[in-house]
Amino acid sequence: MSLIKRIATGIVLLLALAILFSLGTWQVKRLHWKEGLLAQIEARRSAEPVDLSVIEQAQKTGKDQEYARVRVTGSFDHAHERHFFATHQGASGFYIYTPMMLAADGRVLFVNRGFVPYEMKQQQTRPAGQVTGDVTITGYLRNRLAEKPSSLVPDNDLAKNIFYWKDWSAMVETVGLDASSVLPFFVDADDRVKNPGGFPLGGVTQFDLPNNHLQYALTWYGLAAALVAVSGIMLFRRKP
Repeated sequence: MSLIKRIATGIVLLLALAILFSLGTWQVKRLHWKEGLLAQIEARRSAEPVDLSVIEQAQKTGKDQEYARVRVTGSFDHAHERHFFATHQGASGFYIYTPMMLAADGRVLFVNRGFVPYEMKQQQTRPAGQVTGDVTITGYLRNRLAEKPSSLVPDNDLAKNIFYWKDWSAMVETVGLDASSVLPFFVDADDRVKNPGGFPLGGVTQFDLPNNHLQYALTWYGLAAALVAVSGIMLFRRKP
């Protein structure tokens, strides 16, 4: 092998190693970030619920409040509930997002009251669960989405009131509300909320976030080690 070819091969190998090591290191950083996020979620999940005023004050400082436990009081506008297609414990159905008019100041909050089976989409199939008057619930704050999470997710069918992703703006618009009077996030009712008749079934918030970053890091570092080993074997076996 000529000197030029050797130099070119060495440069390519070093570049490949640099890329593999950088990818592995990036996954390690992602691992630490994900572990911190999971610890934060668990801490908020086990905390006592607080009033919305505490959450809004924290948001003013720029601190994300996803999964914070909250306590809200108000009355539901069942006539304008929105239906989010979902599965729960192997059954297909809907999460029921219902506007709640807050007793404190009249603003509106979309509450995910929980799951109903597919055949119970229509309100008349679950009249006992359409509670009236002011109620107090506890739950978890969930951020609104800026856009559809993936091109694989179907578009929301607004005519049939079927949502495939949490489009806060579309929910507000289809209900006919003034966006300035609606809190810019959702609240998922927790499993302490027991609706008459059993539905909607609260406590459907998903807390398990995928955390495969260690596996990915080991894969990239393993490929780097394999490249070094193969290169060393080839160099050792190469005859003068």
